[in-house]
Amino acid sequence: MPTRRGETHLFDGTTAPAAGMLADASHVLCTIAPGAAGDPVLTVSAPLLRDARWFGYLSTTGVYGDHGGGWVDETTPATPGQPRGVARLAAERAWQAIGLEAGAIVDIFRLPGIYGPGRSAIDQVTAGQARRIDKSGQVFSRIHVADIAATVLAAMTRPSPGAIYNVADDLPAPNSEVIAYACELLAQPMPPLLPWAEVAPTLSAMARSFYDENRRVRNDRIKQELGVTLRYPTYREGLRAIASLSPLPR
Repeated sequence: MPTRRGETHLFDGTTAPAAGMLADASHVLCTIAPGAAGDPVLTVSAPLLRDARWFGYLSTTGVYGDHGGGWVDETTPATPGQPRGVARLAAERAWQAIGLEAGAIVDIFRLPGIYGPGRSAIDQVTAGQARRIDKSGQVFSRIHVADIAATVLAAMTRPSPGAIYNVADDLPAPNSEVIAYACELLAQPMPPLLPWAEVAPTLSAMARSFYDENRRVRNDRIKQELGVTLRYPTYREGLRAIASLSPLPR
């Protein structure tokens, strides 16, 4: 948790920083997932945040629940179907409440699958861990970490009364397609396409839960209201950039 004058407080989820460490904070961005007791930052630090002018909270597009592959935007009702989506929606509302209390702007950023250097299909292929799973009609939206950062900075510098923003790229796609493209970039053999019924029993409960929901995420608002131009508008540009940084698999 960065604080004033370059000080850092190692947040363990239960211990708040000293009151003076956050005294000059004007902008607060929370990237920490909620736990069983709610958002841990608000649980221990809410009284220390009263002087901030802007709060940002990184949430998840999982709050929309399953839409059978249909499109969702920020006006779509939040009807989470997974426990983590329910917890994220509760955390969103808690941050909005503290913003109202403090008279601060609160921006909520709803993110789909995050990827970037060290966390991508390129890394999975390089490590020999990539699998191409075939579940009919299943797609995922995703976003490069650099575009998350750019969107948050745009919101900080172009404040509005507070908004919800979907931070996603332009091309929802099946995971199998993304893995195939990573193999092409690395000139590596493509893993076989594995039927969902065969793979599902081998996945963790968490991994299976991602396939239980299917939606495409619209990103018009970040472009129209924040003026965001995505550096990586699809996974193709993002993976090409990551591949240029990655050593070839042995």
